[in-house]
Amino acid sequence: MLDLIYPGRKENGWIPIVWLMYLVFFFLDPVLNHHGGLVWVGTIVAGALFIVMYLNAFGARGRKGVLLTIGMVVMGIVCTPWNSGAMGFFIYAAATTAWIDQSRKMWLWLAVILGITVTENWLLNRPLVFGLMMAFFALTTGAANFYFAQKKCANEKLQLAQGEVERLAKVAERERIARDLHDLLGHTLSLITLKAELARKLVDRDPERAKQEILDVEHTSRAALADVREAISGYRGEGLAAELIRARKTLETAGITVNAECAELPLTPAQETVLALALREAVTNVVRHAQARQCSVRLQRQNNLATLEIADNGRGADGPEGNGLRGMRERLEAIGGSLQRQSTAGTCLVIHLPLAPTAAQ
Repeated sequence: MLDLIYPGRKENGWIPIVWLMYLVFFFLDPVLNHHGGLVWVGTIVAGALFIVMYLNAFGARGRKGVLLTIGMVVMGIVCTPWNSGAMGFFIYAAATTAWIDQSRKMWLWLAVILGITVTENWLLNRPLVFGLMMAFFALTTGAANFYFAQKKCANEKLQLAQGEVERLAKVAERERIARDLHDLLGHTLSLITLKAELARKLVDRDPERAKQEILDVEHTSRAALADVREAISGYRGEGLAAELIRARKTLETAGITVNAECAELPLTPAQETVLALALREAVTNVVRHAQARQCSVRLQRQNNLATLEIADNGRGADGPEGNGLRGMRERLEAIGGSLQRQSTAGTCLVIHLPLAPTAAQ
């Protein structure tokens, strides 16, 4: 039911509903002026209709948003003569103008609403101060919402751009690995196939020659295995260092100030890979959810532990762990590590990994 009345609840949250508390003046007017039953019925019907229009207009764009905003202005014009609290309808209409048009036309919409507010107050012979006060609230509310709408639009564009960058990076990485594997194994596997076919044909006619071909297959396959292991170790070798550089660029692109302090630690390839993946997941969460302005990344040794700390000054995360954080924790625990999440001021992830005995000394 709520989704029908307020379809933008998931996108805009509960703030627009909280703002409806200012409608109390509209419903108090019949009480303070001792109006009869007909005004009470009109107040309830008009109030319910206005709430539905406002919640549908908040966040709406295009023609729908325009029509709903005009409807709220019309309701303010019609209801104000018999309920002075309806002047607040103009303020609510001004609040939605920022969402229906985020260009300079928004200021034209806002000017029209301000003019109607002052004119309505003048035609009803109400104090000039009251009309100017309503116009001032409408102006500040519309301007503030325009700022937040612009910021939200910029964040959405940034997230789309960041998502596209990540997608292209993954595609490029897959293509690079595919090329490396093709160059590395294409010729070798073809050679192994030819020698195996030759050995099969010679096994009855020339066993010694067939034996030699099989030995060549064994040596070639061992060499190919060594090449694959060397290539994989090369991928791992750039893991954490490359991820630190990528993390800094990602955060700075999102407008987040970065403070990085990373010591050189003798990590095993498995530890380095897990830390790189954990750092990537943490930075992704900061960019997408934290709404932070600053983020610090520190990698250091504490006794016999390698400690990676990622902290931001965003809105914090007290909810349950998502799939990314659970996967991060599972990978760390699989190699003897641990993960702690703190959400007192922003979010801080602290990762501990035991260093190898030779490295810890």
